[in-house]
Amino acid sequence: MKYIVAIIQPHRLDAVREALTGFGVSGMTVSEVKGYGRQGGHTEIYRGAEYKINFVPKLKIEIAVPSATSEQAVEAISRAANSGKIGDGKIFVFDLLDVMRIRTRETGEDAL
Repeated sequence: MKYIVAIIQPHRLDAVREALTGFGVSGMTVSEVKGYGRQGGHTEIYRGAEYKINFVPKLKIEIAVPSATSEQAVEAISRAANSGKIGDGKIFVFDLLDVMRIRTRETGEDAL
């Protein structure tokens, strides 16, 4: 099993959700986060004054998938989140040792 964490632009969430649902991902966790990468933030003008925004708003998506479909999931996220501009985000893939569904006590891929 794999645990996939993707940091994406907020306006790309619906496209990513539809792409993942399209091939069978049944659930995800989404968190609002702030951060910066190579873009280093940006500047905004508010009431005539310029402000440096160091941390850019992003969304963090977390999903757990069987190993056999992890490459499909990464490709789906990549295609759906890509705008071609700086700040599109990153995808991290981790090995997932075990998982348990609390209600039924199912473990492993059965719990996904």
